Amino acid sequence: MTTLFVSDLHLSYRRPEKIALFKRLMTGPALKADALYILGDLFDDFWIGCDDDHPPNQEVMSILRDYSANSATQLFIMRGNRDFHLNQEFANATGCTLIEDPTAIMLDDKKVLLMHGDTLCTDDVKYQKWRRFITHPIIKWIYFIMPLSLRTKISRDVRGYAAEAVQKKAPEIIDVTETAVLDTLKNFGVETLIHGHTHRQARHEIKFNNTQATRFVLGEWFEQDCVLVHDKTTFRFERVDDYIKECKLTR
Repeated sequence: MTTLFVSDLHLSYRRPEKIALFKRLMTGPALKADALYILGDLFDDFWIGCDDDHPPNQEVMSILRDYSANSATQLFIMRGNRDFHLNQEFANATGCTLIEDPTAIMLDDKKVLLMHGDTLCTDDVKYQKWRRFITHPIIKWIYFIMPLSLRTKISRDVRGYAAEAVQKKAPEIIDVTETAVLDTLKNFGVETLIHGHTHRQARHEIKFNNTQATRFVLGEWFEQDCVLVHDKTTFRFERVDDYIKECKLTR
């Protein structure tokens, strides 16, 4: 059984090579996987609705839809901080299953916790307040009854403000906090946590209460790329192109 995890692809018309790489993954080795999990920030621009036809939205949705059309594949997508507003319309259009943040799954009879990762950055108090506001059901309802032109303007303004705010913050502020990670592991009773968001690909071994836990941080797809592969009861990080070539050799 093979399960794939990716996050923070930030697909954009400004980086067509990453869209091409994503398509190669989805039409290649991902078709042989039992499940694919995208843990947030699939798009680089803020998602404002299926009626937004700016590139590469329709192309990416088509890739997802073609992947989901295969009866042997399962596609799960979690909302990230760039795509808070992915909704059931998007799920219907792409054939994916939207999952909440956090979500626990079973791999090899062990519970694994999946998150986007932004809620673990608890030292960033201003961001956490903004996140609670923007994800409130009433705010999301108001947003989607707005005309597309207004949603587009708001998303551009928010992105500009967010980019400026991030530049002013110390690196440790926008990383996860140890206490948040430990509390999450304890509260959900898990020994494996997988998340993205921070763009700091790594495998962290954690000891607490005489327990050994592992936190996998998925890499981003800006300068590099990353897929976390689980098969034969083990996890490993791969560069996407390397994984595609490896799967071709083992056919």
